[in-house]
Amino acid sequence: MKFAALGDNCIDVYERLGKRYPTGNVVDTGVNMQLLGIPTSIISTTGNDKFGEWMIQTLKEEGIDITHLKVGIGPTAVTYMDMDGLDRVHGDYEEGVLEQMVFDEDDLCFAAQHDLVHTALWGKAEVALPTLKEKGAVISFDYADRLDHPLVEKTLPYVDYGFFSYKKKRDSFIEQYLKDKTDRGMKLAVATFGDQGSLAYDGQIFYEGKVYPAKVVNTVGAGDSFIAGFLYGILTGQSIPEALDQGAKVAAEVVSVFEPWVKRNK
Repeated sequence: MKFAALGDNCIDVYERLGKRYPTGNVVDTGVNMQLLGIPTSIISTTGNDKFGEWMIQTLKEEGIDITHLKVGIGPTAVTYMDMDGLDRVHGDYEEGVLEQMVFDEDDLCFAAQHDLVHTALWGKAEVALPTLKEKGAVISFDYADRLDHPLVEKTLPYVDYGFFSYKKKRDSFIEQYLKDKTDRGMKLAVATFGDQGSLAYDGQIFYEGKVYPAKVVNTVGAGDSFIAGFLYGILTGQSIPEALDQGAKVAAEVVSVFEPWVKRNK
């Protein structure tokens, strides 16, 4: 089994707290997948600055395949963050080299050789999905909490596994929303409800997922780690309820640390 993560990478900087770490939606999902034991490739563009060097070194240390991680001329993307109690606060965002990021034919051929290709709303990979699908790729997409974003409709024909963050708990709206997505092409649509669990729909049955108790330190990476755990379950032949449970377990571990994945013992 092999997993490819296609999209963004950046550095989160908490200036007031004196903390920073490499991250990005596909980076967090990819590293968590690698830590679960699925060989992972990250396809993206980082900067030719110190932050870019840090990103490359970090991914190397985690065992990630970075043969298709390009180095652009310019700064690595940076998000300035803060904390309000246990709630994270997003500040300014500097897009850096991601502004010009593209995925060429070599990137897409490489990605399609993996058992599953994952991307996310800010990954700038939406234009690549038709080509990936033509090449036979199985595709997952993280839409975050943007249920009404235009990319939901634009990417729907190409996505097998769609993930949505819903700010409420299970209700008739989200049930119909997930049903609509599978009716129109998705193999499986999944909604996460924070500390209220999760819900998956496969076109026939709704499956509810629970949460695991955790001492929350920072919720950054909770969604990405849940997705990694869930997709790990799918790739390894688990049932949908087992995959939901796997996602909840990984997310509980990640919110218990400040960083978006639990670091290995070196």
